[in-house]
Amino acid sequence: MPPSLDNPHDIGNPPSRLPLRAQQVMVGLFVLGFVVATLFSVTEHWRRATFTLGAAMLWLTACRLTCDSQVMGLLAVRSRRFDAAFTTAAGAALVWLAVSVDSLGS
Repeated sequence: MPPSLDNPHDIGNPPSRLPLRAQQVMVGLFVLGFVVATLFSVTEHWRRATFTLGAAMLWLTACRLTCDSQVMGLLAVRSRRFDAAFTTAAGAALVWLAVSVDSLGS
């Protein structure tokens, strides 16, 4: 990986136990979830989009805790603990919002 993707907040963290390919697949699944949420949003299915984005953010928490910063790239913003806390809070809030709002059709 290019050295420009090193996260200065993660200096001293042990390397991931997962193989590089598994880490890349995990990040790819997050990107897929983000794309699906975007497609739901474009087609004006905002509850599905919100739920899918929230689930993707919760998946990003797992990715951030198990993957190396070099693999995460721009998704590794701060320390692992901060990023995990932020994505957990944002993902849980989005899922709660999507689940708690009644549908207009019922």
